[in-house]
Amino acid sequence: MAESGVNPTAAALLGLLHEGPMTGGQLMAAAERRLAPYWSMTRSQVYRELPVLAERGFVRLGKPGPRMSQPYALTASGKRTFSRWLTENPGRDTIRNPIALRMAFGNLHSASQLKGLYASANEYHTEALAQVREQVKNAKRDGETYDASALEFAVAYHKAALSWLKSAPVG
Repeated sequence: MAESGVNPTAAALLGLLHEGPMTGGQLMAAAERRLAPYWSMTRSQVYRELPVLAERGFVRLGKPGPRMSQPYALTASGKRTFSRWLTENPGRDTIRNPIALRMAFGNLHSASQLKGLYASANEYHTEALAQVREQVKNAKRDGETYDASALEFAVAYHKAALSWLKSAPVG
């Protein structure tokens, strides 16, 4: 962990809470809407981090709502911690691409397996590219310059993946 003492998932939650109080489910939806094209978070990560953030005084719990959902609000300490996290060195990227991993063992696949794998990956990246381009367009329209810039990373990623798939050996 860095100087701020929070991991990237916790920091992402603190960042999202700048929008206002949210329940775990609302935070998950906000993460999906805003961050998913370039940063993944699971529901279990969100629900594991929220009590820790509350215990450390970075968020405070609101009144329980329907189905015992509980909103979390960012505290002044949480804002300071997030600001400190923003200034830290982000470290190195972690790359985990399941298609590249399978390609590394391509000699153990049949040609038809590889073709199916590439076709599926191509379909996924084509659809994801269309979706994220729409998100960029909407972010720019709404004046969300920084969101649009982060989303452009996802555009470039999917374009690179599609280009790479075109050159992949089939067996």
